[in-house]
This record gives sequence, C-alpha cells and structure tokens, in this order.
Amino acid sequence: MKGNLLEICYLIGSVTFIVGLKMMGNAKTARKGNLYGAIGMTIAILGTIFLFERKDHEGNIVDYSVPGIVYALIFGAIALGTVIGWLTAKKVQMTKMPELVSVFNGMGGACAALISLIELNHLFHTSTEGSHTSYGMMIAIVLGLIIGSVSFSGSIIAFLKLNGTMNKPIRLPAYNLVNNVVMVGVLAFGGYFVMSGGNMLLACCLFGAAILYGILFTVPIGGADMPVVISLLNSFTGLAAAFGGFLYDNKVMLTGGILVGSAGTLLTLVMCKAMNRPLSGVLFGAFGGGGASAAGPDDVKGSIKDVQVSDLAVLMNYSKKVVIVPGYGLAVAQAQHVIHELEMLLEERGVEVKYAIHPVAGRMPGHMNVLLAESNVSYDKLVEMDDINPEFEQTDVVLIVGANDVVNPAAKTDPSSPIYGMPILEVNKAKNVIVNKRSMNAGYAGIDNLLFYDPKCSMFFGDAKKALTELVAELKTME
Repeated sequence: MKGNLLEICYLIGSVTFIVGLKMMGNAKTARKGNLYGAIGMTIAILGTIFLFERKDHEGNIVDYSVPGIVYALIFGAIALGTVIGWLTAKKVQMTKMPELVSVFNGMGGACAALISLIELNHLFHTSTEGSHTSYGMMIAIVLGLIIGSVSFSGSIIAFLKLNGTMNKPIRLPAYNLVNNVVMVGVLAFGGYFVMSGGNMLLACCLFGAAILYGILFTVPIGGADMPVVISLLNSFTGLAAAFGGFLYDNKVMLTGGILVGSAGTLLTLVMCKAMNRPLSGVLFGAFGGGGASAAGPDDVKGSIKDVQVSDLAVLMNYSKKVVIVPGYGLAVAQAQHVIHELEMLLEERGVEVKYAIHPVAGRMPGHMNVLLAESNVSYDKLVEMDDINPEFEQTDVVLIVGANDVVNPAAKTDPSSPIYGMPILEVNKAKNVIVNKRSMNAGYAGIDNLLFYDPKCSMFFGDAKKALTELVAELKTME
C-alpha cells in the first residue's frame, strides 16, 4: 500500500516539474511555475520519508523501524536548509543573483557526488564474496560522481569569478592540451574503476580528479562567457541528479534530473548561438579570455561627445519611440525602479517605450528579465534581440543603461575583435544613441566599444540611478 502511494507522490512530483518548467517559459507565469515545482518537490520528499519501503534483492519488503532520532536529524536538516535558503534568497541583491545561482548549482553537484561516494561505501561494505554489482549500477554511480564533482568545483570557480575574487582568466602553457588530457584521464579512470570493481581509495582519487578537472575547465574562462558556463554547469548538475534517480529507481529524481539537464543543455546552445561560439569550443577549448581588443582606446579614430540632462530630456520628450537597453550597470546601480518611472512618464506623453533584451545581457541567462520584473515592468515590453533589431531604424532614441559588449559594433566590423561574429543589438541604426556609463572603462569582455565614437552616439555619464533620477526630474519640469 505504501509503495503505491509513494509512486503516486512521485507521479505528482514529476507532473508538477513538467508543468512548472513549461510555465517558466513565459515571464507572466514563471513565478507560478516555480511554485508548482516547489510543491511537487515537497510532496516527493515527504512521500520518500514516510512511505518508502525497503526491499531485499528478490524484491520482498523488509520490515524495519526508523529510530526517532533519524527523523529528528532529517527534519532538522531540512529546517536548517530552508531557513538559510529563504533568508539568503530574500536578502540577495539583484547584482548578486548570478553568484547565488552558481552557489546553489554547486551545492546540487556536491550532493550528487556525495550520494555516489556514500553508495560506493555501502556497496563495498555490504557486498559478499562472489556477489557482483551490475555494471549498469556502477556506471550510474561513477558518472554521478564525476559529473557532480565537476559541476561543484566549476560552479565555485564561477562564483569566485562573478563576485570579482578571480576577475582575470588564468592561462597555463599548452592549456588546451593539458585540459583535454585531464578530461580524457578522468573518463579513463572512471572506466577502469567500473571494470575493476574499485575500492574507496580509488573512489576518493576519482573524486579528487573530477574536482581538479572542474577547476581547470572553468579557471581560464573570461567573464563575458560566464552565462554560457552557468548554463552548462546547470545541465551537468541535472545529469548527475538523473543518474542518482536511475541508481535509486526514483522516478521523480530521474524526471527532475532529466528536465534540468535537458533544459540546461538547450539553454547552453541558445547562449552559444547568442555569443557565436560553438559548443565544442565550450567543452574542449579555453575560451572567452576577453583579455585584449584589436582596437584599444588610443587606436580608435574619432571622438566622443556627452549630453547634458536638460538636452536629453528635450530629446526624449519629443520622441515618438524610445528603446531602452538594460545591462549589468543597471543592476549594479539598482536603478530598475527609476527606469520604470521614466518609462511610465514617457508613455504618459505618447512616447512608445520598449526594452531590448540581449540573450547574454547581465551575468546569467534571463538576468535583465528578472531585474525589470522586480520593478513591475510589463512583460510585453521586454523584446528579444531578434525581434527588436528590425525596429531600431524607426527608433528616435536608444537609451543604453549599463550595457556594453552586447551593443559593440566591433562584433560585426572588426575580425580581430574577441567578440567578432557575436550577434548584437544593432542600436547604431537608431536616429540617436545615448549611453549611460560611469566612465569610459571597457565592459565585461575587456574591450573598447566602437559605438561610443559613432557620430550619432552621446555619452550620458554618471551612476545610473542618480543620472536617471535627474532625467526624470527634468522631464517633470517640462509638463
């Protein structure tokens, strides 16, 4: 009876995961979809705790009792994790959201690796002479161990890069060769472990080798490519969880892992397309250093011009169409609420306002969507790159707030640029381009932006929140 109820719980959990993921594909229903997934996970966890039945090798149910202290430890750990997760998520700033995602993803990978280590220890201590663990089970355990470990260490390095602790890529001599040799070595080690039956010493060595590869894989990657890395590591964690579900014959764990793994892989491909990078380059090459540009600030022909807040207010007040391009600088300044106020003020005066969203704007996929949703910007106003690019020629003013690399014309005109070939927001086609930045410093990719020297471009220097507040105040005086 308990077994049937548990299967129903797992079915409910699997269905809510699928429905929730579908709802996350639309910004209007994403929050509700996330809630559905959380409810399904809660049902699956409680079902596992209270309805799980232990079976022997022949499939017969084994009677056993769980000491009360075990339940106390389980629910104590759940309560502790819930409080920490809840408080962290509530207090985290939008600028720190990518780091939080990296840490959470890393913890998922660590859990998958620890599960594999625990199961290997259990197998080695319970196996009897003449018994043999199936190759299928050993493969699932070893793959969970390797992938989970790579995801864990890679996510921690990604976190350190995102928060600025490791703000420069590290290059070793013959790095591509070394990295690929380590990857092949880890896989070969895993194959030997499966074929030989292994032991705990070898398991710990394999764990360490996978941790090392996760570090080597992520360390050389530049910040501009971090959205791709986050998506890829997220898919790794999903795959590791799926192998855990296969190991335990746990349907909901298997379904959740497959959904996370497949969604992360698809998102990785989308990110690669948005940055014009092949997936093979992500997996087998040291990419995204972003350490140099073919044209530095002293090499660019042309000059820049700045615009005063009064002149910008007049320009926007008499425009018919304004497109706002949000970037990481908007998040840093926490100016999302002010920019929404600017949007509403312009619309009251008959100006059409839209937001142009580049797939890799910010520090993680969807960063700008979440940021603007926090200030109650209508989802219908968030327009993706492919849809907004044809509209720039009919746009009177493009206001770029904190974005840099995703609007850099060098991606189309300079074959020597590190971002050459990356699809960009074609803002230079608009009648007027206004760039809000604190200074002329390079963006996250570490290269100079040729857009700043375009005759149609004017610089609106200053902290985004302060500058936009002044712009809103100036517009209000023109009523």
